[in-house]
Amino acid sequence: MRDERLEVSVSFDPRRGYYTVGKELRAPVVALSLGGLRRRIEGALLPDHPMIVLQLDALAERERHRRQALATASSAGTLSPASVQPPDKAQALRSVQYA
Repeated sequence: MRDERLEVSVSFDPRRGYYTVGKELRAPVVALSLGGLRRRIEGALLPDHPMIVLQLDALAERERHRRQALATASSAGTLSPASVQPPDKAQALRSVQYA
């Protein structure tokens, strides 16, 4: 089991996807999904490999929920992708922790 925790702030840009810039990272990390972002961060930190906790800001959280709604609705056949709105930058005020 990993002893060390690394908390990384994550935001979302519709043009780039999820991104983070951390003190421990040499360069910004960008990925289209949260899972991809986590894997890229882990790869950049090898061999240290701490437990990574993604701190989502409001934009990243809204995009995560939008994608979950799309996946649920598309499997049920009830919602088109155009009916789910992308995140609004004015809403980026709070942070939520996802482990």
